[in-house]
Amino acid sequence: MRTTAFPEHDQGMETTRNTPIKTTSAFFAQAAISFGVSVIGLLWAVLYLPIDPWQRGFIAMTSLFLVSSTFTLAKVVRDKHEEQNVVSRIDQARVERILAEHDPFRSVA
Repeated sequence: MRTTAFPEHDQGMETTRNTPIKTTSAFFAQAAISFGVSVIGLLWAVLYLPIDPWQRGFIAMTSLFLVSSTFTLAKVVRDKHEEQNVVSRIDQARVERILAEHDPFRSVA
């Protein structure tokens, strides 16, 4: 990966590090509020739909399963992303160590 758009301006080995992406408080608030509004709307629909009790129970059960599986999916996606990020940092550290230990002027004996 190049540090600039112009290869003639590259000064050699790249020294930038992968910085973790930080979630802003506004994004967190928006996600929490939208989750709360959607759960309240779902609960309202389950409680006030003009349907039989067994249908209401089925919708409530599947909705609960949907919410819990959504949390699980989000965690799995986050863990997979973090795992790939760690692997790429380990690979980058190995390459940097090899380059640091390499001496092109060493005599072969």
